[in-house]
Amino acid sequence: MKDFYTLSDLRHWQEVTGGESPPIRLAVFGDPVIHSRSPQMHNAGLAGRGIDARYCRLHIREDELEEALGLLPGAGFIGVNLTIPHKVAAMRHIGNIAPAARAIGAINTVIVEADGSLSAQNTDGPGLVRAVQAELGAELGKLRVAVLGAGGGAGRAIAVQCRLEGCPRIVLLNRTLEKAQSVARELGAPAEALPWTPETIGGILHEVDLVINATSMGMKPGEPSVVPAEALRPGLLVYDTIYTENHTPLVAAALKAGARAANGLSMLLYQGARSFEIWFGGEAPVEAMRRGLTAAHQA
Repeated sequence: MKDFYTLSDLRHWQEVTGGESPPIRLAVFGDPVIHSRSPQMHNAGLAGRGIDARYCRLHIREDELEEALGLLPGAGFIGVNLTIPHKVAAMRHIGNIAPAARAIGAINTVIVEADGSLSAQNTDGPGLVRAVQAELGAELGKLRVAVLGAGGGAGRAIAVQCRLEGCPRIVLLNRTLEKAQSVARELGAPAEALPWTPETIGGILHEVDLVINATSMGMKPGEPSVVPAEALRPGLLVYDTIYTENHTPLVAAALKAGARAANGLSMLLYQGARSFEIWFGGEAPVEAMRRGLTAAHQA
């Protein structure tokens, strides 16, 4: 199996992959996609359940998305995951979308139905719920939450999930305040938008139970924590949706301050597990998938 395939490969899927055993019937679409660890996670799960299929990466560009989705039934696919930049754009090409995914405004899991049609769901939100429970020992719906980077994309999806879970307070912060205000208006009470300043962030973290970083800050070496260290406190819960080889700057600062903190690797695991359950039913082999993901992360 190659590190990644392309639309050209997908157009001739049987010729390109016909010799693969087990057959490749699942994939992640992205641009870029080479960094994705989903294959290691899902292939460990497929082996753990004894399913005769494998999962690969497909490098699909934005202008190739509609054609690539249309080729899936004929290529024998069970389904695909979607990552940047396809989670929103793909909604234009799929008619049957779960209500929760429509509310979030993005999809990440596509299912090839028996009749060849496509349906879609979003497992990022449920993945966050399970990650917060597993890593921080808390029920998301009972927490007052601050979302950093809530203007769109992952931040918006997280804010919507917090609303769906019934969080008693949802504070949205974004560098462009108008974007956070737009999301807050859409969600209604108890969501509110506040300006992105060190003073605001420092103050609000004394009024919430959980802070979620949905920005990319901390992904690149040398970047500072998205939250001022002095704003962090013992007892605060911190979830950073990004992950690096070591602790992200936010997680490191939070742990030093006595807060409980986790990074986005667990969210990747649990959203992947939910996708697996949608495709195959039953419970996903989470521990096998965790081992595959951990091995990929440490490689």
